Amino acid sequence: MQDLHIFTLRRSQATLFLLCFINSKAMNGDHSTALSKANLHRRLQPRDVSVLPKIPEPTYRHAAPSTPWPWVDFDTTFSEIQPFEPNESTDDKSQSWRLYPHNFNWTSEQVKRSRMLSSTALSTNCLIHKVDIENGHFVNETLSIASDSEKAATFWEELQEPVPQRKHTRIFFIANLSSQVLQMLGTSFRIGPLFFSSLTNWIPSRYQEDLKVAERDHITIVLPFVRVVKAGDKSAKSTDGASSASLGGMMPPDKKHHATDFRTSLYLRSTHHVLLKDLLAIHTVRTSTSNTIISYHPPVERFRDSAELLQLLVLKTGDSPCWSEIFKKSNDPTFLVLVMFWYVLYGWDETFEVLSPHIDWLEVYIFETNDIYAAQELHKLRATLLYYQQLLQDFRQSLNFLRAAPNPAMECNDRSGLTKEECKASADLFAKEVNNLLFEIDRLDSHTVMLSSQLKNLIDLAFAMDNIEERKAATRDSSTMKQISYLTMVFLPASFIASVFGMNVAEINPGSSESILHYAEATLAISFVTGWLLVAVQPHSTFHSPGSDIWRRLAWPLFSLWRLCEVTFGMTEQRRGHWERKEFQSMV
Repeated sequence: MQDLHIFTLRRSQATLFLLCFINSKAMNGDHSTALSKANLHRRLQPRDVSVLPKIPEPTYRHAAPSTPWPWVDFDTTFSEIQPFEPNESTDDKSQSWRLYPHNFNWTSEQVKRSRMLSSTALSTNCLIHKVDIENGHFVNETLSIASDSEKAATFWEELQEPVPQRKHTRIFFIANLSSQVLQMLGTSFRIGPLFFSSLTNWIPSRYQEDLKVAERDHITIVLPFVRVVKAGDKSAKSTDGASSASLGGMMPPDKKHHATDFRTSLYLRSTHHVLLKDLLAIHTVRTSTSNTIISYHPPVERFRDSAELLQLLVLKTGDSPCWSEIFKKSNDPTFLVLVMFWYVLYGWDETFEVLSPHIDWLEVYIFETNDIYAAQELHKLRATLLYYQQLLQDFRQSLNFLRAAPNPAMECNDRSGLTKEECKASADLFAKEVNNLLFEIDRLDSHTVMLSSQLKNLIDLAFAMDNIEERKAATRDSSTMKQISYLTMVFLPASFIASVFGMNVAEINPGSSESILHYAEATLAISFVTGWLLVAVQPHSTFHSPGSDIWRRLAWPLFSLWRLCEVTFGMTEQRRGHWERKEFQSMV
């Protein structure tokens, strides 16, 4: 008997050792899988693009040209919007620009809320890239205006010089817009403050104002768009002028980074590009004799001046065979606005050129790693594409607005010196170029829809493959449990024999006071009571109907016996009736 107990103990130790070995292998496999997925997930973590420009949430109500309360909200008290009373004399014309935009009946509170002067006050060195165009000839010049320099007064005097009475167009490409230059331009060209408040707050807008037939008008277009910047250039900077940190830092695992923020730039890890938010803000003053275009460019890059880049591109347009012929055929300054729209279109086209390979890379990544964390990246990309569709819609509406707006600079009259044939040819040529741009925008829009559908399919694929992996894991767990069951079945006979020979009954262990009969009686009684209570406490069972009370469930053996008797005697009566019918039919 002692040898039997030693055998049982050793068998239990061996079983425990095998179970621990199997569980450790399964846990190590799961742990290594989790570590590999965590390492692969780091490849998807975006770089720190929080230092890139974050555009404010656009308040469209304050950019509408007909708004009766510009930059006045319901929480503003009327005591804060008292009319502005200048403290200094306005007789000195050389300093009259300092009253802008108060000379447009804007109060100090409205100017403060719009941030048109406060956001540009730190820009002490304003760069103005100027281009003069006359009869298809381009002449460029660059001015650097500091706040404490005499060049500011010189620039103001230049703006006050009379414009030559001939077909002449001047373009100002402005970078690092200072508050002084803003006030000078606004005063000199009678620009409404809504233009500067819209570009300061990145509010998409388009409107025509001060329209006088055959004389002049003002066209304002503020258009956000997206273009590509190489991440290795480290050229991005924040809108407040602070230099950015390296783009190589990883974003901390914070919950706020899981939310899609359309106001920040997007880093593409596969191609090492940054999809940078940019702005094209144009104000055009068109007259029958001369024209002025003001193009503002926010400081979104550190080592590249986008205003200078656009100036060089416009100068390069004069060498283009197609556009040089257009400038020779027409003096319409709106063609130059279309050239700037092509700059926006190029930015969009380059964006989708790098975005498509990134989505293809994510597809391969999902197939190779089956990482469910990729679904978060796919969701952000799809939400970003929806935002891009909205921006492309604004682009299309700006083109349609520009085509539908009356053009006093191309009216057929004695002052302009244009014939009806020249006006018609210019209008047809302008409509043709607008249609070319609209065709390209439709192409980009359809590309966006295709990429959005591809991202949706990838999201479904990521979740489907994750479900497959979960089923595989469940199958592996089932196989492990099956191995444990097989191992238990191997030792089941030995365990049964050890239990039988370890019983304290007289038939096995002589000298005991108990017998096998007493063991069988106690076992059957306890088994019956256990089964009776187990069925009684179950709310749903085949022995009683759902909703039965506790007394009905406790009496389930009696009801089951009664049902058995009914079935038995019912079958007997049914058989007796069957034989009686059969005997009656034989007699007939």
